[in-house]
Amino acid sequence: MGIQKVLIAMATLLSSFHVFATANCVPGVYSDGSTNAAILRNDLAQGSGIRYLMLDGIFGNTQSKSIPFHCQSTFIRLNSGATAPLKQVSLRRTSTTFMSAHTHLSGELIEPVGASQNTYPLIVMVHGSEQDPAIGNSKAMLLAAMGIAVFVYDKRGTGQSAGFYTQNFELLAEDAAMAMRHSRSLVTGYIKRAGFWGESQGGWVAPLAATLTPVDFIVVSYGLIASPIEEDLDQMLLEAQQQQLSEHQLKHIRRLSKITAKILLSNFNVGFVELESLRKELKLQPWINSINGEYSGAMFRMSDKDLRRIGHAYFDNLELIWNYESMSVLKKLQVPILWIVAEKDREAPIERTLQSLRTLKKINSTLHVYIFPDTDHGMYEYKEQPDGSRTNIRVANGYFRLIAEWINEKEQPYSGNGFVIDSVNRF
Repeated sequence: MGIQKVLIAMATLLSSFHVFATANCVPGVYSDGSTNAAILRNDLAQGSGIRYLMLDGIFGNTQSKSIPFHCQSTFIRLNSGATAPLKQVSLRRTSTTFMSAHTHLSGELIEPVGASQNTYPLIVMVHGSEQDPAIGNSKAMLLAAMGIAVFVYDKRGTGQSAGFYTQNFELLAEDAAMAMRHSRSLVTGYIKRAGFWGESQGGWVAPLAATLTPVDFIVVSYGLIASPIEEDLDQMLLEAQQQQLSEHQLKHIRRLSKITAKILLSNFNVGFVELESLRKELKLQPWINSINGEYSGAMFRMSDKDLRRIGHAYFDNLELIWNYESMSVLKKLQVPILWIVAEKDREAPIERTLQSLRTLKKINSTLHVYIFPDTDHGMYEYKEQPDGSRTNIRVANGYFRLIAEWINEKEQPYSGNGFVIDSVNRF
């Protein structure tokens, strides 16, 4: 009974410490001015507590049992033992709208305050395929806390922007180029250098946008040098590898990819007969039901009748350029490029992209490739469950700081767990 009372007392003490540590937390941007920063925001999704994102990639909610800092009035102190507190910093935030392809788009320019000689780099964030608003993005404020002006905008058909949501890379590149031109006109200080940062699908769009308006650099995170059709095939081959399927089964997967590509590229006019033949051939083979890819698995499992009737509306309603050739675009660019790869990326398998980066490195000596080991799409470190599913734990340590320090032209940017591959022979 005495032990039970001690345990209860300890639990009460720990709970009281947690309440004390988080009671004074105020939403805002915090930084030590060099190597640590944190963004605290009200958690509207969860309804209580404050969401946080740290420069080292740790994220969570202050309602959690353990958090990596404790709050004291206008600053926070890290539990890691860092001596300097993270003080609340001011950012200049300018809401704006601009026109692109006859559509009003809404954006926000976030500028650091107190930069040396009021001079800083500028980046325009080019979003991925998600339909969430980009304005208010914690990543943008994190980089702004590191001395970078960041322009974010809600892509067409999302958030505060007008128009219809699309995945047409050419139209999205026009929007990104207009965002760059507009943000340059808004900056209150002096722009040291300006460029795009494209994550995921933004890795297709950002380089294309750089051919439409002059930039000084490009950052691509977990993007592909492959067409959407090739992405679908590579996803299926990765799934097959994880299931240890035979070479004979891999041939069926490649055949499926060719058939679905034929359907997509014909605007859903031909290829149905071949796909129905493959369905009948593989009808009694259960392994095919665990192959998904980006779209081929779903097309295979849809009946011939339904695919003919609603397939176009279901699979091809976003103006995606299925056979988009990104390598030809990248070959035109001779600006510094930072390309960051997630080693265990299931959504964007990396082998084809690494092969293309080897070729690109021979053409563009200012290409820098970093790989973060044991990370999935989004540069997330994860815990893999027995069923193969993954739970994101944190963003890889060094990811955000690498981007910030590379943009700020630090000679040897900190990359934490990531490592650079600067020699073609080391790919």
